[in-house]
Amino acid sequence: MGVFVFLPLVLPLTAWPMARLAEQHLHPRTATRLLTAVAGVMAVCSTLCLALLMVVGTAQLPGNPLPDGWSDPEVRAAVPFDGVAGRAAIPALAVVLVVCTRVVVRHHSVRRRARRALAGLRDRSVAVVPDTVPYAYALPGGDRDRVVVTTALLAVLTGPERRALFAHERAHLAARHHRHLLVAQLAARANPFLLPLRTAVVYSTERWADEDAARCVHDRRVVARAIGKAALVSRAAPAPTLAGLTAPGPVPRRVAALLRPAPAAHSWPPAGTGIGLAAWAAAVGTAVSAMSSANSAVTMIRILHAATFL
Repeated sequence: MGVFVFLPLVLPLTAWPMARLAEQHLHPRTATRLLTAVAGVMAVCSTLCLALLMVVGTAQLPGNPLPDGWSDPEVRAAVPFDGVAGRAAIPALAVVLVVCTRVVVRHHSVRRRARRALAGLRDRSVAVVPDTVPYAYALPGGDRDRVVVTTALLAVLTGPERRALFAHERAHLAARHHRHLLVAQLAARANPFLLPLRTAVVYSTERWADEDAARCVHDRRVVARAIGKAALVSRAAPAPTLAGLTAPGPVPRRVAALLRPAPAAHSWPPAGTGIGLAAWAAAVGTAVSAMSSANSAVTMIRILHAATFL
């Protein structure tokens, strides 16, 4: 395997320029899908390589449960600095599994608690909660999606702004933005180098919903006013994997984008532009990461199979 086993751990750095430029120059829909795909693939590859390093490290521990042949010198020779890297990978992988499990558990627990809290309200697509705290978010459900909004937030919005609010939240539900946010959140937990991509996905999903809402109400300024008012008085969704109009972040940038003409939709950025070059760099980094992790996995499986006496 050589140094190739370490590449997926650092190749997410190649996606940093794209994370910055995509939210500025790409249509939010394209940026969200591209950034989520890159983050997901790179996170899986880096976790796989951590698992391979963990096998080498665990095989060196006294009383390990692995076959004796896996601690042979030929197995350790497949990984540079096997003594340090192998042992360091054990707690690192354990931390990754624990924090990713916590993200998934919290995501589902928040959704369950929210559905239980809404059980006494009318079964409609919009749940208006009598609360003095202003907030709104999109709550995906297994059989029914709902928009959750409090009376306190509705009180500060005009009729057109309320329609913009509902259009924004419905856009989150229609595009399944919670899935993009969950993947980005898990990727950032699996590899801290993917944190800029998570931040960019959070922003691009909000911008995607902003554009869909503006197209629905046919007035970009109304959506901008709704975002500005909601940001001044409300709090965010109960979990970072749930989307909403009042999500924290660069609200002035969202408002400024809505005061400009709608962005052009591109399936892939032009190669001659800065964002195009950044996208290609991220794509190459993702491909190299996938090939490196696949090559390392196949090589390790062959070595372990040869070292195991059956």
